[in-house]
Amino acid sequence: MQKRISSLRSKTEESMDCAVDTMMQERVDSYFRVEQGLDEIVKSLLQIEEELEGVSDLSGAMRLESRLEFVEDRWDDLDSEIRERPRRRRRKLNLADMLKAAGGGGGDLSQSSSVNNAVDAYAIMGVEFGSSLADVTTAFRHKAKQLHPDANQGDRSSEPELRRMLEAYQFLKEYLSLTNTEPMRPPDRPYSPAE
Repeated sequence: MQKRISSLRSKTEESMDCAVDTMMQERVDSYFRVEQGLDEIVKSLLQIEEELEGVSDLSGAMRLESRLEFVEDRWDDLDSEIRERPRRRRRKLNLADMLKAAGGGGGDLSQSSSVNNAVDAYAIMGVEFGSSLADVTTAFRHKAKQLHPDANQGDRSSEPELRRMLEAYQFLKEYLSLTNTEPMRPPDRPYSPAE
């Protein structure tokens, strides 16, 4: 996170220099608004950096991470206005990617043993096919607490199972959000338009 803060700080300085060069003559009103926004970013970065030193738990780190993402998005808005370019679209991070990065395993999760159908995903989660997202989430949280290395005195032997379960959970979250308008039906029963 410290690298991201210092990178964003230098980008903010570059943006300010660019704003002075390009906006001061032609877009004075916009310049003052952008200048104020960039100053707020610098202040926010200082505050995040100070709070980062005192973080001792995961929830505090996640809170600072989300604040830093907000500040990065705000910088992107301002930089887009300065350079008169479209805003970049941020890729949404997911927990599976973060676990993969933390484990140091190269390659894509989908190459190993990807979950690619709902029947398998429900079976991995240990819930009945067609269960609601709330039931799936409850099962995920319960199993994650059992399998997580912190709950097992640092034993990482169950981490592959945790990753597979996480893949299944991610798949079901997306699957259920896409199918939330149609009723769920077991895989062995044919589709009936009267449903």
